[in-house]
Amino acid sequence: MQQQAMEEDGVKEEEEEEEEEEEQQQVRRGRGRAREEKERTKLRERQRRAITARILAGLRRHGNYNLRVRADINEVIAALAREAGWVVLPDGTTFPSVSQQQLQVPDLLPPRPPERDFAGTPYVPVYVMLPLGVVNGNGEVVDADVLVGQLRVLKAAGVDGVMVDCWWGNVEAHRPQEYNWTGYKRLFHMIRELKLKLQVVMSFHECGGNVGDDVSIPLPHWVTEIGRSNPDIYFTDRAGRRNTECLSWGIDKERVLQGRTGVEVYFDYMRSFRVEFDEYFEDGIISEIEIGLGACGELRYPSYPAKHGWKYPGIGEFQVLVDHADRVLMLARLAFEGSNIAVKVSGVHWWYKTASHAAELTAGFYNPCNRDGYASIAAVLKKHGAALNFTCVELRTMDQHEVFPEAYADPEGLVWQVLNAAWDAGIPVASENALPCYDRDGFNKILENAKPLNDPDGRHLLGFTYLRLGKVLFERANFLEFERFVKRMHGEAVLDLQV
Repeated sequence: MQQQAMEEDGVKEEEEEEEEEEEQQQVRRGRGRAREEKERTKLRERQRRAITARILAGLRRHGNYNLRVRADINEVIAALAREAGWVVLPDGTTFPSVSQQQLQVPDLLPPRPPERDFAGTPYVPVYVMLPLGVVNGNGEVVDADVLVGQLRVLKAAGVDGVMVDCWWGNVEAHRPQEYNWTGYKRLFHMIRELKLKLQVVMSFHECGGNVGDDVSIPLPHWVTEIGRSNPDIYFTDRAGRRNTECLSWGIDKERVLQGRTGVEVYFDYMRSFRVEFDEYFEDGIISEIEIGLGACGELRYPSYPAKHGWKYPGIGEFQVLVDHADRVLMLARLAFEGSNIAVKVSGVHWWYKTASHAAELTAGFYNPCNRDGYASIAAVLKKHGAALNFTCVELRTMDQHEVFPEAYADPEGLVWQVLNAAWDAGIPVASENALPCYDRDGFNKILENAKPLNDPDGRHLLGFTYLRLGKVLFERANFLEFERFVKRMHGEAVLDLQV
């Protein structure tokens, strides 16, 4: 009997183990199904976002209403998707119908509108940036004969003038308040002889390590010597790395530069330039002075340094923007009294489609979806009578999305916001392209921003500066497009409009 009972207990234990194993298998199968369903949900959501992005891109490109990202517009998107031939399920899943699956993305969007005729529109001056290293560290104009030939071609094409960077690291290179303007004097003389105007940049940052930098020009040697013993004169990231691209705004009022503060050093440099080139101010050759206020000469924190490993479209890292601008511009107005001054504001267009605008935040622009972060900048520029120079006016949101959909970039939305913030504040606005531009689409985008269609106040850009003089620009096809663009910026008629 005892043996029989033990056998029965053993059978029960085996049955229980089998049941337990079966339950575990069911749990595992359930988890597997849940995991598969989760992946399918993620895939559907990615597809939904891609479709939504295309629809929004089409609206932004061809419509006149700027849809806010993450707004409660699901019903609108669904209706638009159905109108375009897509299937929208009750749970929100959106996918192309059988007939639509064979269409490419460009086929889903209407063709680009015909070119506008800018004949008779306001005259917008066009300048061309000279090479970054046009004057070298020895105070010599590089390839002067070649440059003169190129300038003659630009003049013949109707270009109004050129932009020149006057590098602090070259001019005040070796000792404080010893300035070598020799190379710039020769360069400016060449430009004046050709009857071109001059935009001059007070470049208080280093050159090298950023997109488009083809030369290396560090900060003055005597400044870098101070930095070796006192690295706090530079911006520092959370990893403790020093960014030597420009001086920290924390020393604006600190006498750590051999008895001078940061803003005093900038003022002495600007005053020296004003005295040395007085004749160019008096005869109107120098039309504008752009004041470098940070990394790349732009009003921003050095939050995305390429030399520290930053890659587009990284958000960047946090490093008092408006206060620094206020201090330096006050002295710039004193140094260049009676002359036009300008400030370049960085075009941080990536992550613009998110609520936080994270990349702008780390660069110093507090511009979330519920606040205009550029109004305060426009206000301080108005206070000092400075113009605003903005970048990336050639970029199209749709093109950015096709190349970097993960960037959530919206250069068109950003440009429109910044230009209107400046115009609403009553200050003049100029612009430049952020990347090399040789094609008609890019030039047309610049024209659209320079002279907004049907603007009730007739507002337009003060001027445009083309980036940059180089061999590629003078290739026949490229230069013909550029020459055509200059005519249209000047309000002249062209005969080959695409209609």
